[in-house]
Amino acid sequence: MTDNSNQVLSASLLRVLTLDGGGAKGFYTLGVLKEIEAMVGCPLYQKFDLVFGTSTGAIIASLIALGYSIDAILNLYRSHVPTVMSQKDASARSAALKKLANEIFVNASFSDVKTGIGVITAKWLTERPMIFKGSVAQAHGRVGTFVPGFGVSVADAVRASCSAYPFFARTIITTATGEEIELVDGGYCANNPTLYAIADAVRALGFAHEDIRLVSVGVGVYPEPKPKLLMRLAKKYLISVQLLQKTLEINTQSMDQLCSILFHDVPTVRISDTYVAPEMATDLLEHDLKKLDILFQRGRESFASREKILREYLM
Repeated sequence: MTDNSNQVLSASLLRVLTLDGGGAKGFYTLGVLKEIEAMVGCPLYQKFDLVFGTSTGAIIASLIALGYSIDAILNLYRSHVPTVMSQKDASARSAALKKLANEIFVNASFSDVKTGIGVITAKWLTERPMIFKGSVAQAHGRVGTFVPGFGVSVADAVRASCSAYPFFARTIITTATGEEIELVDGGYCANNPTLYAIADAVRALGFAHEDIRLVSVGVGVYPEPKPKLLMRLAKKYLISVQLLQKTLEINTQSMDQLCSILFHDVPTVRISDTYVAPEMATDLLEHDLKKLDILFQRGRESFASREKILREYLM
């Protein structure tokens, strides 16, 4: 939207894509998006006017906004996610995440995006959200001082959105005005970023509720994996993993419920199926590529039951 904001503002419909956080479970998201991209027959940045993402959803959303195909993103995930998630402590995971972000995004800035973008993070000290955007059309105020992405690189913004403390170190970014801000995973304020996307659509861009078409993709809901012996011995670590998982899931469900109450008249497709089979047990730190590929397959299957309405929204 950086380059075509006037075209978006004059369009009759605004198509919005929102992507939940969930660490390695983003493979499920990619399965859904693989089918959507095949259905619409073009890169997703050409179909969606706003793409918002949190944590793993921020990685995918940013790559979509920069013009990547879903196949290209999937290849990156298969190459890098198991490496990041298999590290043994927060310092090593954070170093691997930084390396991944720098290799993928290189010098990309928020001025380079091809459609509207929202990357959700949370300020550690002031406990408020910080959302990185590419277009002044999405600003809710302070238009005169707007800088795409606050002058922060896409790599650093995405890394901050994925900083699921305490399993990743907090991220310090430096804005265009020289401010240093400490950030953590956007999942702490909006693991499901849909409300923030609707706020941009309605308040900033001025679209009526009935003129929005929203596709919200989660990461699926799964049984908790049985802890390995080492994790059982490290009881404090195990409890921390469970607490983080619960925090993000409660946040996701809360946001979803608020959207259905406050914006029930915004045409919405929500895709995030629940699985109860023991073999589907997984969490955000999963690094078994075979299991992650099963999540990808489940995402593709989840698309099928919504294909008709998605076709109505997007074709």
